[in-house]
Amino acid sequence: MEKRKNFWDKNAGRYDRFMHKDAAAYEQLYELLRPVVRHKQVLELATGTGLIAKNIVNAAAHIEATDASPEMIAQAKQGNCSAKLHFSVQDMFRLPYADRSFDVIIVSNALHIVPEPKKALSEIRRVLKDDGVLVAPTFTHADNAFFGKVKAFFMKLAGFPLHSKWTSNEYLAFLQENGWTVRESTVLKASFPLTYAECVKREEA
Repeated sequence: MEKRKNFWDKNAGRYDRFMHKDAAAYEQLYELLRPVVRHKQVLELATGTGLIAKNIVNAAAHIEATDASPEMIAQAKQGNCSAKLHFSVQDMFRLPYADRSFDVIIVSNALHIVPEPKKALSEIRRVLKDDGVLVAPTFTHADNAFFGKVKAFFMKLAGFPLHSKWTSNEYLAFLQENGWTVRESTVLKASFPLTYAECVKREEA
């Protein structure tokens, strides 16, 4: 956990510039998210500099936006003018919220960079209402062409914590195998294929 935090703390100041190349894909993502969060209590994990939260907060009732990196949260707090949006440093594996607290949980481009994505999904399941929605868009690196795979290799050499390299189908199967029903999915064109997954809890047998 500490190594990952250090990487993101170190790169917090340049994160928005790095993500600018995928601005078109993120605009599509915001359009998909707004109707899901409308008038809802929302938790965002791995918010980074708050790009998603700031672009959808007007639709939501309230957003708690969290990240493990203090430097990312410091960047996110800059320019936050919404009383409906609160940023804080939290560990997605040990969230301080009560069971079934949120209508919607967003974890964007994070499950492929955490060492224990199953554990993260378990904690998400705990704090999400039984009729709630998990939205988990994730870069699916294994779908990418040769150039993208080379790029991912050099990113990892630079310290980027890439733990899971899924294809889109593998990623959706991973969610389903871990207690979720994927009710909507699509792949957005970005620097790496971005698999949008909208899920609900699968009823346990």
